[in-house]
Amino acid sequence: MINDLCEKAYKIAKEHGFWNEERNFGEVITLMHCELSEAFEEYRNGKEINETYYENGTKPCGIPSELADVVIRIFDFCGGNGIDLEKIILEKMEYNETRPYKNGKKC
Repeated sequence: MINDLCEKAYKIAKEHGFWNEERNFGEVITLMHCELSEAFEEYRNGKEINETYYENGTKPCGIPSELADVVIRIFDFCGGNGIDLEKIILEKMEYNETRPYKNGKKC
């Protein structure tokens, strides 16, 4: 299911011209990070963690929307680069189950 979403995000981005030229890895990662920063800005502006509001009556905004944008950018990147995100997420979660409490850190 995750890989299906990756393919869909990639397809939409490609159809909207975001894959017309070579994509710089640093810029792609920075755009992912920018979406996280936008989520933090919503928080700093007093929005509730689970609050969604709509600009112009249609555009979803708020922390959940910005977090969705992060995931969509990651899905797009993985879909366009043949990364089996679903497999590696499951692998990492399985690995994380074997780690010590708080990964051995005090904080």
